[in-house]
Amino acid sequence: MITTLNAIAPIFLIIATGYLLFKTRIVDESVWSAIEHICFYLLFPFLIIRTLSRANLGSVPVFDFMAVIVVAILGMSALLILIQAFIWKRFPQSGPSFSSIFQGATRFHGFVAIAVIGPLYGDDGVTLAALALAIMVPLLNVISVVVLSVYGHSDTRPQVIAVAKKIVTNPLIIACIVGLLLNWLGVPDVLFDAIDIIGAGGLGLALLAVGAGMNFGQAAQHKMLLTVGVLTRLIGMPAIVIAMSWLVGLDGTARTVAIIAGAVPTAASAYVMARKMGGNAELMSSIVTFQVFVAFFTLPLFIYIAEQL
Repeated sequence: MITTLNAIAPIFLIIATGYLLFKTRIVDESVWSAIEHICFYLLFPFLIIRTLSRANLGSVPVFDFMAVIVVAILGMSALLILIQAFIWKRFPQSGPSFSSIFQGATRFHGFVAIAVIGPLYGDDGVTLAALALAIMVPLLNVISVVVLSVYGHSDTRPQVIAVAKKIVTNPLIIACIVGLLLNWLGVPDVLFDAIDIIGAGGLGLALLAVGAGMNFGQAAQHKMLLTVGVLTRLIGMPAIVIAMSWLVGLDGTARTVAIIAGAVPTAASAYVMARKMGGNAELMSSIVTFQVFVAFFTLPLFIYIAEQL
């Protein structure tokens, strides 16, 4: 447990530093937008390429790992939709609020996941995390768009072709494909070293940007919904992953990485999607913020549970 806390504490200290830099305006708001952009489109993809290009994929239980991730996401999605159909719809503004709860429960923050997994489980762990990204990013984008289209209040409805194009051109998906291709073809040392240097700069900047995006100001308006949005993700999702891992027989590092993917906060991009597609954007912002804060306590607990199973 102490080892886990020692690995996680620096991550949350960096996030807190990003928050303080933003609040004190030492770093201008426009700079944070540029940092997020370069992390998402360059640094983070290069980290994935670097990891997958020389990963020993034969030692990874790919099928069982994928099964646990996919069924956990679909299971949580089905459970939430059933709750909406029989309980949630009775409340005013239930549709937009539900869509934000849904995104908060199902999506995951890839930056935080890899930042946690890397120090604890090395390249094998990051390889599994990259595979989780390859599975979850397209699946969750499609599901989130469908849910927001049905439950959000917006006159704008996404075009199927536009959604498909967004998924296909996602830099994280492209990075996974390139990394797997280089794994098959082989990558020269010179090229690998260049990729390694670029990718190494991503995690610190990405975590600072996570902190800069935190917003505690609107929490008081959504106390009950905020509590549901935080606990559903940080307690409910990893519990489902644990149950699925037991059913499938997934164990070892693969099980732990799957549980971490379920226990990290939701993606910050969920706020942008909520704002653009008629979700409850204020609630979504609060969920994203408080999940990061509460995960400091829940994430070590679930890592400890995963390692004791």
